[in-house]
Amino acid sequence: MEHPKPRLRYWLRLSIFTIFALLLPVFFLVLYASYRWVNIYSHPTRIVSHGTALIENNIPFQEVELITVDKIKLAAWYTPPKNDAVILLAHGYNDNRPESIYVFLAQHGYGVLAWDFRAHGLSGGELCTLGYKEQLDMEAALHYALAQPEVQHVGAWGGSMGAATVLLTAAKHPEIEAVISDSAYPSLEDVLKLNMPNPFLQPFVLFFSKMQGGNLNEVRPVDQIAKISPRAVFIIDGWEGGAIAMNAPQRLFDAANEPKELWVEDGVPHLGMFSHNPQKYIKRVLGFLDEYLK
Repeated sequence: MEHPKPRLRYWLRLSIFTIFALLLPVFFLVLYASYRWVNIYSHPTRIVSHGTALIENNIPFQEVELITVDKIKLAAWYTPPKNDAVILLAHGYNDNRPESIYVFLAQHGYGVLAWDFRAHGLSGGELCTLGYKEQLDMEAALHYALAQPEVQHVGAWGGSMGAATVLLTAAKHPEIEAVISDSAYPSLEDVLKLNMPNPFLQPFVLFFSKMQGGNLNEVRPVDQIAKISPRAVFIIDGWEGGAIAMNAPQRLFDAANEPKELWVEDGVPHLGMFSHNPQKYIKRVLGFLDEYLK
């Protein structure tokens, strides 16, 4: 008669092997899905800006090249100021230079410097890090602006990823005297939870983002925005979609110190405030800059 213990050990080992054999492909599927998610987001579509709106509105501009400290070459436009103040324009993820914003600022006498972030448009670099290394791009733009003899004051406008980058960079650089943040996210962690709701995948996404040179844990404008004070910050957003899910504008406004302004409206999507009411947008943005920058 066969002893029961060897039989029990046999079935136990077989069960463990079966469970391992079933879990192994699931584990590799999770790894692949996480890597694929990070790889897609780190390689945005390159949308090239042609300057059509600038040409149609007779805005003079010159093509310039910015070089970051990690040797990435950035394609940019520059218009010198008529009022000794220049505005840095930081576009969003998977986007290009905001020509409509460029036009009304230049028409009002402000100098403008707009560039393609790394891995966007005509700029170099293969990987987008959603606001982490993009701060190096912003710093390259700031250094270029400060080197121009006609520039005495620097402000910044950013949209979405560009707004988050502006907030993070301005917190470290007091040379940026006034900040306009249109549709910034409080943290990349919030964006991750919004776009990758499965909490099981999130640690793997964090791992692969670090492997590709980013660090989601360090892209937290909500933790840095208070350092911009006593310089002014203007937070703009629409209460639709991700703004509601993240409570983005209110959290950023509450975290900021004075002087600060908040403009939110219902029924306005991400980065949609300008198209929703362009005249009001122009009036409020110019009023903010005229008050705090000149």
